[in-house]
Amino acid sequence: MAGLTSISSEALSLVLAGSPAERVVDRTLRTHRTLSSPQRQALKEVIYNVALWRRRLDFLLGHANAPPSRLLFAFLQGLARRPASEAAALAGIEPDQIPPLNPAQPPSLALRHSLPDWLADHFARELGPEADDFCAHLNVPGPITLRVNPLRDSREDLAIRLRAEGLPTRPGAWSPLALHVDGPRPNLYALPSLREGRFEVQDEGSQLLGLLLDARPGETVLDLCAGAGGKTLLLGAQMRDSGRLLAHDPDPERLDRLLQRVSRAGLTRVQVLRAPPSPGLDADRVLVDAPCSELGPLRRGPDQRFRATANVLTRFPPLQLELLHQAAALLRPGGQLVYATCTVNRAENQDVVTAFLTSRPDFQRLRPGEGWLPDECIRDDFLVVTPHLHGTDAFFAAVLQRSTGK
Repeated sequence: MAGLTSISSEALSLVLAGSPAERVVDRTLRTHRTLSSPQRQALKEVIYNVALWRRRLDFLLGHANAPPSRLLFAFLQGLARRPASEAAALAGIEPDQIPPLNPAQPPSLALRHSLPDWLADHFARELGPEADDFCAHLNVPGPITLRVNPLRDSREDLAIRLRAEGLPTRPGAWSPLALHVDGPRPNLYALPSLREGRFEVQDEGSQLLGLLLDARPGETVLDLCAGAGGKTLLLGAQMRDSGRLLAHDPDPERLDRLLQRVSRAGLTRVQVLRAPPSPGLDADRVLVDAPCSELGPLRRGPDQRFRATANVLTRFPPLQLELLHQAAALLRPGGQLVYATCTVNRAENQDVVTAFLTSRPDFQRLRPGEGWLPDECIRDDFLVVTPHLHGTDAFFAAVLQRSTGK
């Protein structure tokens, strides 16, 4: 931290005012290109940790809206356990100005785990006695997880190849395609294996969503909310690059990125749809990875929780239900669809599925991943995975089948 006090204070002021932490870090490092590698790493850790722990730091200091230097001191002494004199020097605080820190334990879920009150209250309602453990895991960075491209390699062969490229990995626990990176964060873009399309970066829980669709060679499969295409690529590999794989998303820039990734992965049968598909497609399978409140991957960003507001909890169910009905109109009799979100919110998950099934008695719910998905990933015949129980981001999914009758 030596010599970084003014730089970190300026950056933290921007983050605390609402600028996304990752963008602030990138811009700050570009502006100060002469910083050494250890200095750059220290700066990133300071910005991310103060951004993440700001509510806990407010509690330690006894008030909100403290300047960045005091927040940094509170983090270094109160959470990182540095001696007060050292923490003050690193934070740029004079010895006679060192603030006292509150020695008490934070009395609430929100203060213990540095969450907005509305979000802590929501997790308490949703998770009950599991809320503390869940929220604690939101403050631990998730693993870097790779998904092998089975058109190029087996998981075992990719692990051997990556080790030869200097990247040790270990198999995932839930997805048969997952490899977790061991050790510090690598520069994946420098690896020949990535450039050759042998893997993609994808959380293990996200991989499960695509695997649940069980797409098969020769079928017509639709990824209705494809985004940048991580799950589309997985579906194409399941289909062995045969049949008809359609990908739609309302964001054209995401579809452009999808096309780039499709080429790298060796897929030739992906058709990008710039406009929504028309009813009567008669798809064999449809994936609806719906837009949602995105509470599941909060551990991936130190400040996402503070840039969201409580209305995110009620904003999406009407759109999600509309997407489910749209998907149903595109599915052949006997076909299957997977409805999925990356959030922890019954209103967006179980309640949306219940509302859909009430209005569409020609659909029934199936147990996800029959024959291969472990029981630990199933709750009430839904896929439910979380950081504290599975080591994944939090995901929800339901598998729905249309009856064969007209």
